[in-house]
Amino acid sequence: MTRVAFLGLGAMGFRMAAHLCVPDIELVVWNRSPEAADALLKAGARWANTPAEAAEHADVVVSMVRDDDASRQVWCDPDSGALSRMRSGALAIESSTLSVAWVAELANTCSSAGVGLLDAPVSGSRPAAQSAQLVYLVGGEANDVATATPLLQRMGSAVQHVGAVGSGTLAKLVTNALLGVHVSVLAELNGLLDGLSVGQNTDAARVLSAVAATPVWAPVDHFLSSVMQSGDDQPQFPVELIEKDFGYVVSANPQAELPMLETAWQVFRRGIDAGLASRNMTAVAKLY
Repeated sequence: MTRVAFLGLGAMGFRMAAHLCVPDIELVVWNRSPEAADALLKAGARWANTPAEAAEHADVVVSMVRDDDASRQVWCDPDSGALSRMRSGALAIESSTLSVAWVAELANTCSSAGVGLLDAPVSGSRPAAQSAQLVYLVGGEANDVATATPLLQRMGSAVQHVGAVGSGTLAKLVTNALLGVHVSVLAELNGLLDGLSVGQNTDAARVLSAVAATPVWAPVDHFLSSVMQSGDDQPQFPVELIEKDFGYVVSANPQAELPMLETAWQVFRRGIDAGLASRNMTAVAKLY
């Protein structure tokens, strides 16, 4: 039986961990708010009071938290961090969306502790996590990836090994940056079209439906555009989190010229200033 510790039971982490409540996995969970674990405990998981306690006898420790600061705390706090009690030879899997610099620092800390590290962030939002359709973007040693793949496949539909530690994080940041550019442009175009009147039989939805039949339309644009036009901004990927990810991707190479990313980043900053931080990323359409 594989012993797995899962740290972080937010909107994504809870849904991911739920797929590990199976007979051949001994699952221990931790979260800052204990009540988030109630359903998992009823399904057979065990509770730990700290990340260190959760990780003490684990073969694999998975983290799914908000940002660099939260990741640093769950792994490296000298008293309660998971690495303070992980056994040599165990495997750490960091699935949070983090900065490249912090993942490199975490890799060094894990190496010093005799612990393998995979940075394995996921592409996909809450529905994908619910249905185990996440795509894992994984950086790390090939043998560690092979060890982790059966576990990751319980929570996702694909495991993409993209290179050494840090590569998975970079792939995720690039993915989210591209997504954010799509969101920011479609938000503007919806506003543009809503403000125009070209005859009685033309509206924004009709124009975009025609554009969707051309090669320039990306698959994700169907979802983004329909959500914007419906006005449904229930959070799946909140504005405040994609804004955070833009900061991480821009900081990955401070010397790079990134005018498009800087501009898209500003759209989500404006969204936060407008009170949309906790709403879905598509809510920035309300700015226009």
